Amino acid sequence: FPFPYTPYGIQEQFMEALYGALEAGRVGIFESPTGTGKSLSLICGALSWLRDWEEKQRREEARLLALGAGAQDALTAQLGRPGSAGTAGEPDWVTAFVQKKEERDMVDRLKEEQIRRKKREDRLEKIRHNVQLKYAAKRKRSEEDETKRLLQLSKEALSQGAGEDVLDQLDHHEEELILAEYESDDEKKVVSGLEEDDDDLEEEHVTKIYYCSRTHSQLSQFVREVQKSPFGKDTRLVSLGSRQNLCVNEEVRRLGALQLINDRCMEMQKNKHEKKSDEENEGKKRRVSRTVCPFYSYEQMQFLRDEVLVEVKDIEQLVSLGRETKACPYYGSRYAIPAAQLVVLPYQMLLHEPTRNAAGIKLKDQVVIIDEAHNLIDTITCIHSAEVSGSQLCCAHSQLSQYMERYRKRLKAKNLMYIKQILYLLERFVAMLGGNVNQNPGCQAVSQTGTVLKSINDFLFQSQIDNINLFKVQRYCEKSLISRKLFGFVERYGGPASAVKTNKENQKLAGLQNFLLTLQQGSDKEGTSQGPPVEAENDQLRSASPLMQIEGFLSALTNANQDGRVILNRQGTVGQSSLKFLLLNPAVHFAKVVEECRAVIIAGGTMQPVADFREQLLSCAGVDPARVVEFCCGHVIPPENILPIILCSGPSNQQLEFTYQTRDLPQMMDETGRILCNLCNVIPGGVVCFFPSYEYEKQVFAHWEKTGLLSRLAAKKKIFQEPKKANQVEQVLVEYAKCIKRCSQTGGQMTGALLLSVVGGKMSEGINFSDDLGRCVIMVGMPYPNIKSPELQEKMTWLDKTMPRAAGQAPSRVLIENLCMKAVNQSIGRAIRHQKDFASILLLDHRYARPAILNKLPQWIRERTQVKPAFGSAFAELRKVRTFILSTA
Repeated sequence: FPFPYTPYGIQEQFMEALYGALEAGRVGIFESPTGTGKSLSLICGALSWLRDWEEKQRREEARLLALGAGAQDALTAQLGRPGSAGTAGEPDWVTAFVQKKEERDMVDRLKEEQIRRKKREDRLEKIRHNVQLKYAAKRKRSEEDETKRLLQLSKEALSQGAGEDVLDQLDHHEEELILAEYESDDEKKVVSGLEEDDDDLEEEHVTKIYYCSRTHSQLSQFVREVQKSPFGKDTRLVSLGSRQNLCVNEEVRRLGALQLINDRCMEMQKNKHEKKSDEENEGKKRRVSRTVCPFYSYEQMQFLRDEVLVEVKDIEQLVSLGRETKACPYYGSRYAIPAAQLVVLPYQMLLHEPTRNAAGIKLKDQVVIIDEAHNLIDTITCIHSAEVSGSQLCCAHSQLSQYMERYRKRLKAKNLMYIKQILYLLERFVAMLGGNVNQNPGCQAVSQTGTVLKSINDFLFQSQIDNINLFKVQRYCEKSLISRKLFGFVERYGGPASAVKTNKENQKLAGLQNFLLTLQQGSDKEGTSQGPPVEAENDQLRSASPLMQIEGFLSALTNANQDGRVILNRQGTVGQSSLKFLLLNPAVHFAKVVEECRAVIIAGGTMQPVADFREQLLSCAGVDPARVVEFCCGHVIPPENILPIILCSGPSNQQLEFTYQTRDLPQMMDETGRILCNLCNVIPGGVVCFFPSYEYEKQVFAHWEKTGLLSRLAAKKKIFQEPKKANQVEQVLVEYAKCIKRCSQTGGQMTGALLLSVVGGKMSEGINFSDDLGRCVIMVGMPYPNIKSPELQEKMTWLDKTMPRAAGQAPSRVLIENLCMKAVNQSIGRAIRHQKDFASILLLDHRYARPAILNKLPQWIRERTQVKPAFGSAFAELRKVRTFILSTA
């Protein structure tokens, strides 16, 4: 395997196993701890396979082409001979002719494919070596801009001369708010697409690797690794992202929320296609001037596509290239998919089928690698679940009714029909929450509070909407862009700032403004009582266009009845209540990926316990167990660099068992404090302590403050607490790191810092406590999920019904344990990040020593774990580490 440096032994093993799995078309679950160079192993292993595969294909092609030429001559000779009858009573030469015809067709196809490939390679080669071409395209672009500007000026001069006909004309901004005539897919057979150069668009998809990860920063990091690897120069790689990350049209970017950006972009494209047909029907009616996107130019996007394929670029480079060439990176990068060898994209794009199809991703016979996949099951569940609140439902109903009133005369019958259906759905949903859609949701109290779960069918029947075709309504929302039009309408009339003329129509609208304001205040009130504020983007969306959220809920209701549940969550008022769709069976959405792909690799730093993936995802998706292969490798650190200890009792011999019943006892909290005090005395640098929840962390902190334990701790280590708000995490981490660095340089009484974190919080994933930042990681108790949550209970019931018992344990029990241990593994894996790193890991709870639990720790940690019944011997081990640290320092 080509590699930028001499690989570790485990990297060699990883690449060999990966190569084997791709070659044999398997579904692989690969675990390689962080700090072992997983990304590079994935890149070099997978791209080596791809290179060999392409070479094999080329040889096979050449053989067939040579055969084809020979077969042609043989056939002519054979046709000259008189034939004898074949097996099916047909003469030999007929059978031969049919066979040969198939071969000939294949040969012709191969020839075409070769010519296409040659064309593409020449084009890319030319761009690689020809700077002139780049500038030509740029110059042409600016000339076009200039001509456009002049035309616009002269048009304006003309129009000022002529008096406008003042009929029932709305100004053109408002024209854009009216729904275009709607034809459903059944009636409209002809689809207008990009008419230009269609054969170029229908490019053959070459065999490729789709690599996906969770966040854009992880993807960018991966692309940088590819750039550094031996494959960096000659791999055709394309990075895909959302419009939010890739849009270069400032006016659209300013909208902020993803859904608004998407809808505005779609609308501009629609305008572009309509412009074309409008120009043809010039005489018929006065044309509406519609905004089109200047970056959506086919020629420029073609150019961008080639630039992307010539040289590996990450998202940032792609965006700046788009700005420079005045071409849309979002669509330009999509045009590059067919010819690319490696496509890098976020989870959502690959796992959500509608998004996948919209992006033009074809999985047939391709390879998919899903990295950072430890929470793949949750991710699929989240992508396909949806929630709407009572205030959103009422708000959408009010907005839509006002919209319908205002433009009733201008809307076609089909539009009115669908709008009325949507209004009816909203009314029924609010009724299900026990409210009336025409009253302020913030003022309607709910009589029976609590949470009720229903199957999809029951929910549809009880809300009396089983006679409405949700598939059609969903398609209507998608195609007519109604939520976008509604957003424009509310932006224009809903905001308190917009000036209102007073005729009859506008008195109605003034009423709408007041109503919208009361709704907003209603939902603001509710926001304050509900704990931490949601990130600003969601707020913006919620108040802006609730219909967008509701569309997601409607589409979730089109799932199969047995795969999901609807949760009615009735709280104090209708506004605070909500409807939520919960997906129980993520395998239905994953099955398609596994069926279509040649091979699927699920990889991560901590994949233990693996049983979840095997059972809930793969066997439910119908994957043959023989097709699944597991690979798990150790760590590159020497064994003595890590000291995992399971501690069964504290300094005063108090048994450590943090169950819901015992963890609130003062003596448990005191014991935890004593353990920390002892550790902070001997461990230099940073200590990270994980609690099972924010509430418990707060409770313990308050208890220590009261008993004076906190000040004893603070004498040794400066104490930091994990913030609840995501935007404050960075700052806390910076301060924490600074403090540790300062202490290590100055010496003295303070030996570093103590960070109190929460399992599953902001610090337990994706943040590295390497070197001095995490010399000891402590896990207080076992972070079992909240078993009282109705969603979890429903999932457990569903598992017990559908899954076989494993080793005598009920599937629901296994799920709870696995969720707990996954969270533990994620958190403790933060400490060791590279070959020379070292740390101790302390698990405070005697239950960790049970074989079933111990076996769920990652192999490289499990092999080195010591179980210590008493605190004394554990403390002695930790003091050894201290001498080790001081001697290496």
